[in-house]
Amino acid sequence: MNNKAHSLLWNIRHLSTSLPRSRVLRICPLGFGRPEVVHSKWYPRNGLLTGFDEGLRPSVRYLFQGISRSVHGCTQTKGISHAAVFKHDRVLCPRSFSSDSEHSLVSNGTSDRDVMKVNFHPNSCEDVLTKKTRPTPVNHKKLAQECNSLSDVLDTFSKAPTFPGSSYFLAMWTIAKRISEDKRRFEIQLMFSHPAFSQLCEQLMREARIMHYDHLLFSLNAIMKLGVPQNTLMVQTVLRTIQERINECDERCLSILSTVLETLEPCMNVNALRAGLRILVDQQVWKIEHIFTLQTVMKCIGKDTPFALKKKLEMKALKELDRFSVLNSQHMFEVLAAMDHRSVVLLNECSKAVIDNIHGCPFKVLISILQSCRDLRYQNEDLFKSIADYMATTFEIWKLKQVIFILMLFENLGFRPPELMDKLMEKAVEDPGSLNMKNIVSILHVCSSLNHIHRGKNREFLEAMVSALTVRLHHISSENLLSVVYSFCLMNYFPLALINQLTKKNVISELLTSGDIEKNIHRLHVLNTCLKLDENAHYKAVHIPLPQLPRPPSHPNDRVAEVLSNLWEDEGCFSRNVQLPHNYHIDFEIRMDNNRTQVFPFSDVDAPLAPNMQSHPRGLLAMKIRHLSAMGFYVILIHNWELRKLRMEDAVAFVKTKIYSDETLPTTDAAV
Repeated sequence: MNNKAHSLLWNIRHLSTSLPRSRVLRICPLGFGRPEVVHSKWYPRNGLLTGFDEGLRPSVRYLFQGISRSVHGCTQTKGISHAAVFKHDRVLCPRSFSSDSEHSLVSNGTSDRDVMKVNFHPNSCEDVLTKKTRPTPVNHKKLAQECNSLSDVLDTFSKAPTFPGSSYFLAMWTIAKRISEDKRRFEIQLMFSHPAFSQLCEQLMREARIMHYDHLLFSLNAIMKLGVPQNTLMVQTVLRTIQERINECDERCLSILSTVLETLEPCMNVNALRAGLRILVDQQVWKIEHIFTLQTVMKCIGKDTPFALKKKLEMKALKELDRFSVLNSQHMFEVLAAMDHRSVVLLNECSKAVIDNIHGCPFKVLISILQSCRDLRYQNEDLFKSIADYMATTFEIWKLKQVIFILMLFENLGFRPPELMDKLMEKAVEDPGSLNMKNIVSILHVCSSLNHIHRGKNREFLEAMVSALTVRLHHISSENLLSVVYSFCLMNYFPLALINQLTKKNVISELLTSGDIEKNIHRLHVLNTCLKLDENAHYKAVHIPLPQLPRPPSHPNDRVAEVLSNLWEDEGCFSRNVQLPHNYHIDFEIRMDNNRTQVFPFSDVDAPLAPNMQSHPRGLLAMKIRHLSAMGFYVILIHNWELRKLRMEDAVAFVKTKIYSDETLPTTDAAV
C-alpha cells in the first residue's frame, strides 16, 4: 500500500474514533440518498458555506483534501459533494445533490463503521465513499400500470422510497384519471389519510431544488389535480422554487407552466410567478415555435397584462397565421377572450377557417366561440349564420338543451337565426310534454327577446306553451310565472289563466318582497302597460299597484340633433327628450301630416300619425314601438353609428329619406 492510501485510511480511522457519532453522518430517513438539511445558512448564488471549516478537526479537513487529490493519476472528486454531510452548525447547499450520481448513502440501519468503509482500488476512478448503487429512478407510467389505487402507490413508496418523488404524484394522478369521479373522491380521501402521504410530501419539498424543471412543473400540476390545498407548505414551497428557477424554463416548460397557472388561485407566490412568466414571455415570444404553446401562453398571462405585451403576442399570432390548423383557429377565440384582447383582424381570419370547417365542429367548441364573441363584443354575422345553419341542418343529432343553449347565446349577441328557431318551435308543438320548466322559460325568453314569429305555426306554438304551463300552474314559482307572462306580453299574447294566477295578491306580494325586486317591478309595470295599451288584452280594468319606476336616463344624441337642425334650419320643427305616459321616453318628436309630406312646427295643431316601423326591433323595443303606435306615433329608428360615419351633407340626406319615405313595412325576417 503506498503512502497516499495509507494516509487516507489512517485519517478515516482517526475520524471515526475522534468525532462523536451524532456528528459523523445524518442519513435521510427516506433512504434515497439525500442528506438531511438541518440548517440553511448557505448562499444559493455561489453554493459556498460561511464558516464551514470552523470547528472541524484538522483530520476532517484533511479527509476532504485527501479524497480530492490525484491517486495514481485519477482524480477522486466525483460524488464527494453529496456523499456525506457532517451534522455541524452549517450544511452544504441542497442543490449539490445530483440525480445522476452513481452511488448513494445507506439507510439508517447501517452502522457508522460500515458507512465509513472505503471501496478503494489504486487503478479505479469510482467514488471513494460508497456502499451500494443508488436505486433506479421510479417510472411513473410503469408504477401506474402496476398499482390499482392511490393507496397502492403510497404503499409502494413506503416500502422503498425512490427518487424522484414527483413520479409517485404523477402515477397517482394517472390512476385518478382512469377511475370514476365518485371512486376518485373516495381514493383521494384515503390518500390524505395514508401515513406515507406526509412523508412523500416532505421528500418532494427536499427534491424541489434538484429535480428537472419540467418534472417539478408536472408534479405541481398533479398535486393540484389531486386536490391538495394550495395554501399548504408543500405547494407554496414548490411554487417558490419554480419562481426561483424560472430561468431554466424552455418552450416545453413554458407550455406546462402556463397550463398549471390557469388552475391556481391568486396568492403572493402565484402573482410573483405570473409576473415572472410575463417577463419571460416578453423576452422569448419571437422564439416560440409551436402554435399550441403560443396559445397556451396567451391564455394564461391574464387580462391585466400590459397592452404592449398583448399586442406583441397578437403580432406573433398573425405572423404564424399560415401555420394555424383548424383547431388553432377554433381555439383562438377563447384565447383572445381569456386575455381580453379584441383583435378584429385575427378574429376575422379565424372566423373564415371556422366557417369553412363548420361541419363536424364539436358542440363545446361552438359554445366557446359564441361565448368568446360575446365577451369580446365581436359581431360577425357570417360566422353566426354559419353556426346557426349548421345547427339547423343537423337539428336531429342535437339534444334539446343544446339547441336552447346556443339560442340563448345568440340572444345575448343580438342575432336572430329564423330557421333554427322555427325548428325549435316546431319541436315544442310536436312534443310539449318533453319540455321541463327550465326549457319553457328559456324558449319563451329567446322568442320574445328576439321578437321571432313562426310564419305557419306561431299560434300553435303559443297555445302549446300555455298548455304545458297550465298543467304545472300550481307548481310554478312566482318568478318563473312572472318571467313567462312577461315573455308572452312582449309577443302580444295574453293567456288568461296565467295572468289571473300572477295577479293574485299573495303572488304580487311575494314578487315585491323577495328575489330581484327591481327586476320584478319593471316586469310588472310592463304587464300593466300591455294590459292598458295592447288591443289583444281582454281586460283593461286590471290594475296592479306598483312603486313608480325611476325615469330612464336621457341620451344627448347631439349628432342627430345637428342633422335635424341642418335639415330644416329650425329647431322648432322637432322636440327633444320627450317623456310619455307609462314611463316611455323618446329621443325626438316630429309632427307631420298623414301623407308624411309636410312637417309642422310644434305651435301648430297636432296631426294624427300613421303607425309604421323601419326594421326588425327586438324584445322591449318592439313592444315600445307597438305601444307608441297605439298612442298615435309614427316610429322611425335611426342608428347613431350610421350617422357618425357620414359627412353632414350625407347624414342630412339619409335622415330626410327616413322621415319622408313611404316605404312599406319590412318583413319580420329583416334583421337589424
